[in-house]
Parts: sequence; C-alpha cells; structure tokens
Amino acid sequence: MVAVITGDIINSTETSPNVWLNALKKVLNQYGKEPKHWEIYRGDSFQLEVKPNEALKAALLIKSSLKQFKHVDVRLAIGIGDKSYESDKITESNGSAFVNSGQCFEHLKKKTLAIKSPIADFDTQMNLMLELALLVMDYWKPTTSKILKYTLENPNQNQEVIAKHLQKSQSNISEGLKRGGYDELSKLLSYYESQIKTIC
Repeated sequence: MVAVITGDIINSTETSPNVWLNALKKVLNQYGKEPKHWEIYRGDSFQLEVKPNEALKAALLIKSSLKQFKHVDVRLAIGIGDKSYESDKITESNGSAFVNSGQCFEHLKKKTLAIKSPIADFDTQMNLMLELALLVMDYWKPTTSKILKYTLENPNQNQEVIAKHLQKSQSNISEGLKRGGYDELSKLLSYYESQIKTIC
C-alpha cells in the first residue's frame, strides 16, 4: 500500500513561483527524489508518493510551508491504495492509490484537504475530522505557519529551543502553537497513524 498526494497551489497566478516553489520543493525532497517520488507539473500542480502512515504529516508540512507566504494556500488530496505499475516518473505510475488521489482531488471543491482509501468508514471519519481541523488550518497566518512547520519537523524540541532557532520569544512560540491548534493536530496525527495501521 502507498499514499499519493495530489495538490495544487491556490492563488498561484497572483504570486510569483519564486515565492513558494523552493519551499514546496524542500518539503517534497524530504520524502524522496524527483521525478520518481514527486513531480511538479502544469506549473502549480504536484504529486507526491509517501508511506500511508506519513501521508497526513506530509500534507500538514506542505500546507504550513506554503501558508508562510501571504495569499498562498494549497489544495491536497490523499489517496491510499496499491501501486500496480511503477514508472520512473510518479505521474506515469498507476494503481488504486493514484486513482483514489485523483478522484478525491476532483471532489475537493471548496475544501483544501481530504482523503480517500479503500475503506469508506475510515474516509468518513477522517474527512469529518479534517474538515474540523481546516476551520483553523485554512486561516493560519504566515508567522503561525512558520512556527507550526518547524515544530512539526522537530516535535521533540521544547519551546525554548524552538524560540531560539526561530529568533522569537518563548511566549510568541507558545501563542503561535496555540493559535495554530498544534496540540489538537498532534492528537489528530496520532489518531490517523493508529487507524491507518488497521487498513494497510
């Protein structure tokens, strides 16, 4: 089983790619090599293949990376399934994970994050949780996004160390994590990881 994330940049035409492209590539590079594991195509669309248990965290990292830039956001569809054909380019690989990701992406409409797996009950439960999480995530400000991204990447660092690294006060870090819903997102990630084991 694999997870395939299909995404596109919101407001890409209003913002120069110089602004967000490197930030996106940095996150994608954490999960593999281009073009086998990830690829950017049509200028502002991309696909990334990850392990199913890493998919939600990857999506949160992508979102927090891109929302560091004013007016930029991202739509993300996570597809879970198999990979029946592997190509040197992810956009030419195939299988139910790719189909689920594509179908999920087509149905996003106004939502910016959703998941489709072979198990309907799992999808219903997770998508309800994601919709609630998006009530906060869609409104992350650039400063909050920066704090969240760094903390998601370094979950074992305390606020003092994070503050030093980001050159902010500890109270700024504490407020940013609270505003961004970090504790609740950590619980959501843990829940997702425990549930994904039951279907993969």
